[in-house]
Amino acid sequence: MDIIVGSKSPTKIAAVKEVFLQDNVTANDTPSLVSDQPFSDSETRQGAINRASGSLETALPGTVGIGLEGGAMYVGNELYLCNWGALVTADSHTFTASGARILLPEEIKDALIAGEELGDVMDRYAQRENVRKNEGAIGIFTNKHVSRKMMFTHVVKLLYGQWEYWTRG
Repeated sequence: MDIIVGSKSPTKIAAVKEVFLQDNVTANDTPSLVSDQPFSDSETRQGAINRASGSLETALPGTVGIGLEGGAMYVGNELYLCNWGALVTADSHTFTASGARILLPEEIKDALIAGEELGDVMDRYAQRENVRKNEGAIGIFTNKHVSRKMMFTHVVKLLYGQWEYWTRG
């Protein structure tokens, strides 16, 4: 089966390849069509759906699109990291799933509210480059017990299980 990941992010591609071992996985830089820094479950989920469906626009029949999106969401006055995934089939059947959530420190929250994107904030906060392409914020704040790839792999497994159940019963 052919699968197109709606992102060129190495961690997102690796997460899909880890789950879809027997399949041909390629990547397409597909826009999320939401804010650069999504601020709710709804917006983050929609970004994942947009990436998955958008990746299929020029695909061959039978191809599956997968979109993965990270964002932030409020629980009361506290801001949490969130992530969503979507798997869209060629006939537009859509599966979605969400994964880990972790409280973001106040200084991260303040920077996001000021309009910065989490990846940029994390580079400065962790004094590293390309945190988003490596361990991600989740890796920093879990002391590397959970990486960004692991977080997205979990979501892809949830998507795969739903799709498998739907196609095979």
